[in-house]
Amino acid sequence: MEAGMVSVDRWSDGSQVYFLTHLHSDHTKGLSSSWKFAPLYCSRISAKLFPSKFPDFNLSLLRIVEAGVWYSLSLISPTSNSPVTVKVMAIDAQHCPGAFMYLFQGEFGCMLYTGDFRWERTSKKAQIGKTMLLNALRDVKIDNLYLDNTYCNPTFKFPPREVAAQQVVDIIISNPDHDIIIGIDSLGKEELLLHISKVLKIKIWVWPERLQTMHLLGLHDIFTTKTSVTRVRAVPRYSFSIETLEGLNMLRPTIGIMPSGLPWALNWVGGSRGPRLSSSCSVSHRDKIDRSSKIGGYNSIDMSNMDMKSIERYHEFMYAVPYTDHACFAEIKEFIELLQPNTIKGIVSSSPSYVDPHYYFSHLCRGNQPSCKYQKLESHAERKKDEIRTKYNFGSTKFVGAASEHRRFRRSALNSRERWISKLRRVRRGVKILETNCND
Repeated sequence: MEAGMVSVDRWSDGSQVYFLTHLHSDHTKGLSSSWKFAPLYCSRISAKLFPSKFPDFNLSLLRIVEAGVWYSLSLISPTSNSPVTVKVMAIDAQHCPGAFMYLFQGEFGCMLYTGDFRWERTSKKAQIGKTMLLNALRDVKIDNLYLDNTYCNPTFKFPPREVAAQQVVDIIISNPDHDIIIGIDSLGKEELLLHISKVLKIKIWVWPERLQTMHLLGLHDIFTTKTSVTRVRAVPRYSFSIETLEGLNMLRPTIGIMPSGLPWALNWVGGSRGPRLSSSCSVSHRDKIDRSSKIGGYNSIDMSNMDMKSIERYHEFMYAVPYTDHACFAEIKEFIELLQPNTIKGIVSSSPSYVDPHYYFSHLCRGNQPSCKYQKLESHAERKKDEIRTKYNFGSTKFVGAASEHRRFRRSALNSRERWISKLRRVRRGVKILETNCND
């Protein structure tokens, strides 16, 4: 596709139409209330949330698309000035409310932009999306796949979200005399909170702006802003910290839970000695959560057989649970095997353990050509591993000393993780869809 026609999650001037995958801030950088370049296509849910995210936005620019429907766009070729028809279909990405991936077809071939997504084998909604996509590709193959490569590394082995959600419930039940703080974003993790509410038969506190979002999503009876009616609170992720939890514990016993895949991103630089952030938990028996629990009738999956260790208790007041809305490595591989695209391009250009998708999956592509940019990627990755290990002293024996040193290390490492999360979000800028080759 020629440059100057279609942009996805990229909001600078110069395209004829724009597509929004979802309303997370890393995908709306450059989008504002005063933005007015061209029609903007998005899901019905995203359009509903738009006024609260961008007050005074010109809503007449929005074009709502439904999943599984082909739309025809009449555009103009910037080079020949002749009419061009581009077909597009939206498919549920199963990332957060309103999240879509987009399939484009035209004379240029076939392209799929996933945005952020997670299609789990156990998810019925993911199976519906998979069937929808395969039906749309019945007579064609994908030429260019723009892929959510956030966790494109074999290190990342996460359980299905329904399993991780029950692990969060288990933590809450294991701390009956504690207030519970859960760190979330301004959009996403609703299914986790709904599961907690359903199993424990409680309401969940959220901050006022988040309550407004919940109501826009049609969730009216489960969430509250009254702290007196519940001991479980969902707070903004940016306010979730060990310092905050230590302050709250001066008032009453409080446990924090961070549902995210990012803490596990530090596993690959961990050493074998000393405290470290790792998905392979080395905590005492009292800190382990029974993964085979069937509390509240939840027994659809044998959690004890999952390829992961017990939940990590990073601090006396904090747990991390691998609940993530991004595809893990095995799910990415399965997705590529399903589609067999000609080329792959990752949409995340930087992460704690970034690997270009071609490094692991070029053999699954029809083109079957290694990335020119990353022919020496393995040695580069090893260098980065050494650099990060040196910088943060992961696994260093100097941390095996006093308990105060242990706590300072964990606080420092968690703060580093939070900075990585912020960096990861900032670097995603979307794409202007255009034909590319190995030299770009």
